[in-house]
Amino acid sequence: MTAAFFAAALLSDALGTVAGFGSSTIFLPFALLFFPFPEALFLVACAHVFGNLGRVSFFRSGLDRKLLLRFGVPSVVFSLLGALLVARVPQDALKAALGGFIAVYAAASLAGARLHLRPDAGTAVAGGAASGFVAGLIGTGGAIRGAFLSAFLLPKEVYIATAAGIAIATDLTRIPVYVANGVAASVWPYVPVLLLTSLMGAWVGRAVVRRLPQAVFRKVVLVALLIVGSGLLIDGSSAWHPWA
Repeated sequence: MTAAFFAAALLSDALGTVAGFGSSTIFLPFALLFFPFPEALFLVACAHVFGNLGRVSFFRSGLDRKLLLRFGVPSVVFSLLGALLVARVPQDALKAALGGFIAVYAAASLAGARLHLRPDAGTAVAGGAASGFVAGLIGTGGAIRGAFLSAFLLPKEVYIATAAGIAIATDLTRIPVYVANGVAASVWPYVPVLLLTSLMGAWVGRAVVRRLPQAVFRKVVLVALLIVGSGLLIDGSSAWHPWA
């Protein structure tokens, strides 16, 4: 069981590095096979931080500090706001709307439509606020963050490092809450091993990214967005049907 859990962590971080997001989306279902939801959420958050630290380190030459600040500050603020509104916003409707937007954006971009946002401060602030708010509400904002960042047409190193830096800032606001609530007490021994497997996964992902041409990398990101967006749309919409 333990070996399978850590193997899933490594694979998730490798795939998340290649796409620039999504490691927690991939890893959480695996973690839930081994742990109750609160403990799984804590461990996934730790793995997400460790993997993103690896991405920032491995791709540090591409880190856009100005974009990180403009995107990251509103992301942290609005993630807290989203967390406060969890009980008041219909989760399924939000998932369906968000998934539909991401899927349409990715499909249109893959089809060649020109949907590029202007790479300015306003777009960065809006993207940070939107992704942070969604992360606070449904636990993951990587897909919408990826949609905004991909629209900037960033070089792959800049995209991965900056997205990872933003994710770290957002994640570090929730892990202390889990610890304060006592969620981490029974699973601390897993954390050091997760550090190693997450860094290894990020390293494997870096090796793959280095072999991908920029145009292919962008298509990989868009395909990942299409898959995640479609999954959110189906998951959210299923709750509206009487047979769900």
